[in-house]
Amino acid sequence: MTLKGRDRMLSQQTIDIIKSTVPVLEQHGVTITKTFYSNMLNKHPELLNYFNRANQARGRQQTALANTVLAAAKYIDNLQAIIPPVMQIAHKHRGLGILPEHYPIVGENLLAAIKEVLGDAATDDIINAWAEAYGVIADVFISIEEDLYKEAEQNGGWRLFKSFKVAKKVEENDLVSSFYLVPEDGVKLPEYKAGQYITVRVKVPGDEYTSNRHYTLSQPSNKNEFRITVKREDAVNPIGVVSNYLHEQVKEGDSIQVSAPAGLFTLEENNNPILFVSGGIGVTPLNTMLQTMDLGRQVAFVQCVRDKKAVAFREQIEKKVNDLNGSYRVLFSDENGYVTKEDLTPFVKEYTEVYICGPAPFMETVISIARELGISGENIHFEFFGPAMSLEAQSNAN
Repeated sequence: MTLKGRDRMLSQQTIDIIKSTVPVLEQHGVTITKTFYSNMLNKHPELLNYFNRANQARGRQQTALANTVLAAAKYIDNLQAIIPPVMQIAHKHRGLGILPEHYPIVGENLLAAIKEVLGDAATDDIINAWAEAYGVIADVFISIEEDLYKEAEQNGGWRLFKSFKVAKKVEENDLVSSFYLVPEDGVKLPEYKAGQYITVRVKVPGDEYTSNRHYTLSQPSNKNEFRITVKREDAVNPIGVVSNYLHEQVKEGDSIQVSAPAGLFTLEENNNPILFVSGGIGVTPLNTMLQTMDLGRQVAFVQCVRDKKAVAFREQIEKKVNDLNGSYRVLFSDENGYVTKEDLTPFVKEYTEVYICGPAPFMETVISIARELGISGENIHFEFFGPAMSLEAQSNAN
């Protein structure tokens, strides 16, 4: 894919200035993005309707943006190099309903934050170069996101959000429940690929702003309903506002707002052996992928959870793996510790494709193990919950 931005190219002088700021961004990037978010959300509190405030509180959103800005600076003369992470971000933006009018607000406050943090070191030449570069980068995202909105509509979806009814709510275990969602307008749903997600927008009582969360579609595509499978998040700080609201307050018959399916974390269409490695509720996209597979492709599934009470979809996974003549193993971290190279080695064959989903530390561990086992970056596929790790690391792994 080719990134489409402004017709005019950045001058070599602008490129050189942007690249010269890389060391500064490596040192001060997170401080700049913390300042940026604080200032922008104070001036434009309506944007809190789009941002995950839990990720803001944990500093994950600030770190993710710092990584984005740093990658843009490093690859300003070759933005094609970061297509995979750019596309992942664009899909999430489309799911959230980000629009062209949001980008000037972001640009104004980002430049102001650079100036505020760097002080006199942020010369007029640097600020002007970043203003020009931001315009090009913003146009890249706007163009891609508009293509994604149009693609959703052409595939039978919709542009922003529409109302769905909770037709059924099923408890999978003590921590996990599935929600079956049907469109209130009765229109048939678009097809989606296993591994894609929808964005759920809710108004939690007592909260001035709406909250959005991406949830994987946890069953193969059908025209009548979506299913999401949600884990209660009582043990994190801050607690999972949306997940707990869904568990505690949303009932069958209630309405919620839902975006059309999005996401790039889907099965590659080839005959290479597959190893699925899930951590916790990260099982949802991997199980959905598994359920769409046909006999003839080698498969192994390693499901990592805290204890037996936390296992979701065990019988379904076991049955499908047996039907495919594959291998299935459940690892309990309370008993065996975290997943190791020795746990995964028996399931890695030549040309194995590894699909990984789970919390960020788990993901980073498994990606590292996969590389140690000689699996090429192009055969390592993963999806992070919330803001991803460094864009450079992602682009090297994809």
